[in-house]
Amino acid sequence: MRLFGLDITIGRRRPEIEQRAASGASAIAVGYGSGSYGAGWGSWFGGIVSEPFTGAWQRNIFKRPETVLSFHAIFACVTLIASDIGKLRIKLVEQSSNGIWNETTSPSFSPLLTKPNGYQNRIQFLEMWVTSKLIHGNTYVLKERDGRGVVVGLSILDPTRTKPLVAPDGSVYYELSADWLAGVEEAKPPVPASEIIHDRMNALFHPLVGISPLYACGLPASQGLNIQRNSTTFFANGARPSGVLTAPGRINDETAARIKNHWQANYTGDKVGNVAVLGDGLEYKSMTMTAVDAQLIDQLKMSAEQVCSTFHVPPFMVGLAELPARVAVEALNQQYYTQCLQVLIESIELCLDEGLGLVNTQGRTYGTELDLDGLLRMDQAAQYKALGDAVLAGLMAPNEGRKKIDLKPLPGGDSAYLQQQNYSLEALAKRDALADPFGAAAPKSADPTPAPTANDNAAAARAAMMRSWGKAMAGGI
Repeated sequence: MRLFGLDITIGRRRPEIEQRAASGASAIAVGYGSGSYGAGWGSWFGGIVSEPFTGAWQRNIFKRPETVLSFHAIFACVTLIASDIGKLRIKLVEQSSNGIWNETTSPSFSPLLTKPNGYQNRIQFLEMWVTSKLIHGNTYVLKERDGRGVVVGLSILDPTRTKPLVAPDGSVYYELSADWLAGVEEAKPPVPASEIIHDRMNALFHPLVGISPLYACGLPASQGLNIQRNSTTFFANGARPSGVLTAPGRINDETAARIKNHWQANYTGDKVGNVAVLGDGLEYKSMTMTAVDAQLIDQLKMSAEQVCSTFHVPPFMVGLAELPARVAVEALNQQYYTQCLQVLIESIELCLDEGLGLVNTQGRTYGTELDLDGLLRMDQAAQYKALGDAVLAGLMAPNEGRKKIDLKPLPGGDSAYLQQQNYSLEALAKRDALADPFGAAAPKSADPTPAPTANDNAAAARAAMMRSWGKAMAGGI
């Protein structure tokens, strides 16, 4: 590629990949629809959401993502989910011999996870990944390799200009249009699936075609936009509904046209609110419902709530409802994570693991994890409570907890602590094996001298009697 008169090379593919693409290009066939691209659900790649009403397809009337995205509920849901996932740090982890995943670094993968490409940081990269998936149902990431075949860059492609294709033998390829940021030039052969990371939403119709939530909320969004558009017109007319002028008798067309022109010139647009003087029995009657009669607020709220339900976002998180009373914030965040964010996060992790070939890399097992601590960063009380409970339970050393809140380690804080009166199950088992723990124990004597027997007691009694008799005889003498 030439830029400003200079030859610039953006990434290189391995020779075997080029050969596969060239040999497979002639055998590629469209893998879905009725044999021609654009039929059935393939039309989603043109940016079409759905028919806004029955018969709109035949009249070439569609609702496109850029149209329904202007509805506030869709914009709020998409940006909320994308920003929440975008703020999560991508960690490179390695599995140890005991099966524990520990964070690590690698010169082959760490720089790529920190800076995926030359024009985006990791936050922008993840936000664009999630946004493409939510709006179009598919995210396509092109791998950029160096001369060794190692992935050194990741670029997210325009989903409306990328087509998945299937060859007769079942091999998957992708047809790419020109994308200068990703280094894709015109007239390139289809790219094999090994060079594309394809993350998709629920594939309702075809395994390679993800369906966006806009498929289900396109109509509610259109309804909400129409309500707002009509409301804007309504208030532009001074909050007065349109109507008709009626006369008690018959008037000719010339008089009707003159009255109409006079009314529009003096009492509409920026002249709404002027005082109108009606004579000859003329009367003004409104023809449209007022905002109160049409329950405008309730209808608009219902449309927004339907949008939230398709994105699995609690309405209160986008300002459509009050925070539920008597419910812990931690429980609400857990609900939001479980029903909305978790599947998106785990899909990104799995796609990166498979796409970068992290499993069994040079005899080591790597993986990626999105740091969920970013979701609790603003809830400091919940974070401190969770760390404190983990330290008290012996699950975490104090210095490990301090590291998570950016505090320096303390001497002696690298060991997990438990209270002294706690005994292990093994120790308790040994104690119970020695004697019956529920049996009555014999009382212990304070004197270590053995207890006297019956014979010893009789001898002591005879000795005492002899001493008494001796004393009595001596007194009589």
